[in-house]
Amino acid sequence: MSHPCVMPITSETLKQDLDQLTQDQLQQVADFVAFLKFRDRHRRRLTLNPSQLAALLTTEFAEEDRALAEEGMSDYAVMLHQEDQL
Repeated sequence: MSHPCVMPITSETLKQDLDQLTQDQLQQVADFVAFLKFRDRHRRRLTLNPSQLAALLTTEFAEEDRALAEEGMSDYAVMLHQEDQL
């Protein structure tokens, strides 16, 4: 997103601008830089292809799903037993 009337930004001009900022402004710049880094890392994680996602889901959550299902079955068996008692 460049503007035709604006000179290109270089690291040197940015450094000069940074030297003129107050401590509060520097903190705001540091926060924004941290946000940009976070956003970049987050975007890279979201670029998994569907086969990678499928493999992750089947391996990462399979054991947890099995455990929850088994736990749910025992609860279901208890409820059935209680209904039979009524």
